[in-house]
Amino acid sequence: MTQVQPKSGAARESWTSNSGFIMAAIGSAVGLGNIWRFPGVAYESGGGAFLVPYLIALLTVGIPVLFLDYAIGHRYRGAPPLAFRRMKRKAEGLGWFQVGLLFVISVYYAVIIAWSLSFFYFSFGTKWGDKPADFFTGEYLKLPDEVGVSTELVAGVAWPLVGVWVAIVAVLALGVAKGVEKLNVFGIPLLVIGFGALVIRAVTLPGASDGLNALFTPDWNALTDLSVWIAAYGQIFFSMSIAFGIMISYASYQRRKANMTSSGLVVGFANSSFELLAGIGVFSALGFLAHQSHVPVAELEGLTGPILSFVTFPAVISEMPGSALFGALFFGALVIAGFTSLVSIVQGVSAAVQEKFGLNRRTAAVAVGIVAAIISFALFSTTTGLYTLDTVDAFSNNVGIVFSAIVMCVLSVWVMRNIEELRLHLSAVSTFKVGKWWVVVIGVYAPIFLGVILVDKLIDLITEGYEGYPTWFVGVFGWGTLVLLVLFAVVGPLFAWKGRDDPGFRPWPELGRPAKSVTVKKEVKR
Repeated sequence: MTQVQPKSGAARESWTSNSGFIMAAIGSAVGLGNIWRFPGVAYESGGGAFLVPYLIALLTVGIPVLFLDYAIGHRYRGAPPLAFRRMKRKAEGLGWFQVGLLFVISVYYAVIIAWSLSFFYFSFGTKWGDKPADFFTGEYLKLPDEVGVSTELVAGVAWPLVGVWVAIVAVLALGVAKGVEKLNVFGIPLLVIGFGALVIRAVTLPGASDGLNALFTPDWNALTDLSVWIAAYGQIFFSMSIAFGIMISYASYQRRKANMTSSGLVVGFANSSFELLAGIGVFSALGFLAHQSHVPVAELEGLTGPILSFVTFPAVISEMPGSALFGALFFGALVIAGFTSLVSIVQGVSAAVQEKFGLNRRTAAVAVGIVAAIISFALFSTTTGLYTLDTVDAFSNNVGIVFSAIVMCVLSVWVMRNIEELRLHLSAVSTFKVGKWWVVVIGVYAPIFLGVILVDKLIDLITEGYEGYPTWFVGVFGWGTLVLLVLFAVVGPLFAWKGRDDPGFRPWPELGRPAKSVTVKKEVKR
């Protein structure tokens, strides 16, 4: 016996099981930021003491906002534009703002996976030589000294980028169950096994304990520094794929009677557990590099971001016995983690286009994939691609996503005033009930703290610029990215709905009625 579902247009795809949804959500959350961002942020923000604000951030913003994404997607059964439109017709623009974020992130995220594919190949024989920094920026990326815009393609980036986009379109064309779910059911265990083997090897290296001491020795004075708390909330926020549409789309494919909050807890803690595992592996390896170089860990450079992955880690790998295997494990992990995240990002865009224009999934996947691939090639596979990527990423993540979260929380609680409906929905379909505390967190605590993060970042960008790049360059690719997102929000709702916008849609279950009480003999998937 299964539940009645309201008639709401064409049959909607769904995950084949709750475990399939959880794997896909973990695949989205566990990405490049877990491996190359968390260890360095933790090290620079109090070491072991950083875990205190990090855990508080997970419990007070990470999981609550994840629950909000789940509630919106699961109750209103659509990608962000349709889900927000069903909540309040005028809120559709926020959905398109989030789709814009997904699209912008997808076009540069694919390039990082292309780099990882290249370095997976380079690891066999340590082709980066004795100077990995010169190899990465010089021989591989052919990065000029002057920041600007180039039309010269880098073949070593462009060819693997072709493979990335072909693979993305193929997975999305297969659909949610046969494509996205199967990819993650296979890829996530492989990622955990491969990266786990890498960590085991790293902690046995000479000097590994020095790296772990550097990472986990607590500086309790750091807890009085507001920037450390901002870093903790920022890390949770950026690593969990929340507040920019991914989890709304994924939750919309869940069956009507699905344990949403328990799934959210599993995803949240799995993401943080992988970050901790990454921290152990990365800093064990850095301790080994410091040991081999006869310098303290504190004197090493490049502890976060692309430099950690494509400069510092190749230097580590070159010093190791069995370097090819170690390199293959590390860069293979980057490819898998990045690819599962990228699939979720592009799926959010494809689903929105499919629903808005009444396209089938293959047509939508191909159309979105082609447009995104063209922009990827034009902007990020050129000799100046690293500069452009760095700038677009900083503004879309540090400003765009935080702004999206603040608006989503404020609209849900103070404007549309449907937060109680969403709370009751989560409690009706889940074993872990959501109390009134959640409303306070979403309506007050989260917007205030995220507002502090946003204002702090905006002041820094306005007064200091970004990375010393020319003002015109930051204006075009930084502030211009934010303008583009606003255009998505304004223009998206202007197109007529040709797909799943059903005026007769009714959210299920009805308020005040337990989900288990409404049953029929055969489930209708919507």
